[in-house]
Amino acid sequence: MLQGSPRLTARVAGVFELLEGSASVFGQMIVPGMLVVGRDAAATANNILANEALYRLGIAVSLMAVVFHVVWGLLLYDLLRVVNRTVASFSLLMLVVGACLQAVTGLLLLGPLVVLSAGDALAGFTSDQLHAQAFVFLRLNTQAYDVFLAFFGVWLAAIGYLIFRSTFLPRAIGAGLILEGLGWMAYFSPPLGVALFPVTVFFGLFGELPLIAWLLIKGVNAERWKAQAALSGHVRVGDAG
Repeated sequence: MLQGSPRLTARVAGVFELLEGSASVFGQMIVPGMLVVGRDAAATANNILANEALYRLGIAVSLMAVVFHVVWGLLLYDLLRVVNRTVASFSLLMLVVGACLQAVTGLLLLGPLVVLSAGDALAGFTSDQLHAQAFVFLRLNTQAYDVFLAFFGVWLAAIGYLIFRSTFLPRAIGAGLILEGLGWMAYFSPPLGVALFPVTVFFGLFGELPLIAWLLIKGVNAERWKAQAALSGHVRVGDAG
């Protein structure tokens, strides 16, 4: 707990949630979306080489998102473990699994650069073959990101349950997070996840977005947090500011 203050912890968590969402979207969606040309491996490879600085920036930002995600998740765990220690511990496990998968997706983006810049090391391959190999790494990145989204959904649903059961954050946000989490979990079957993507984004309007705003503006109700923490045996009333 930052300086023993649940309200400060919540606001810092909101900052890192905003940073993680922005970095992840930029690194995994915006930059690849600008450079990948449908199923055209050659055009995609040429775009990556012509915009290498932007592509490398996307990789760096997507990896920074992992750090932001871990910090955001740990701060929420610190806040929400007073609700239910078992569910909070499960959410922590899902956070670790999800962060590892998120890191793998970022590292897979390095594959095309390695292949396309290998020079003599891959001299036996034609340009078309090199382009195809680079494109395979991009496809692997997409599939790995789908798996990450599925585990992210499990984590989000667990967080939503804890918020719904808490007395210091709005229950409506918890319900929105649960529904959004179920939508992301559909990516355990990627075709289903893609089909439900608009619905999942819609639920995000009632889940993640309100959570960011609430954490940044309101934080948490410190008195109710202290009361629930006291009931759970985490702190004595008056110990936290």
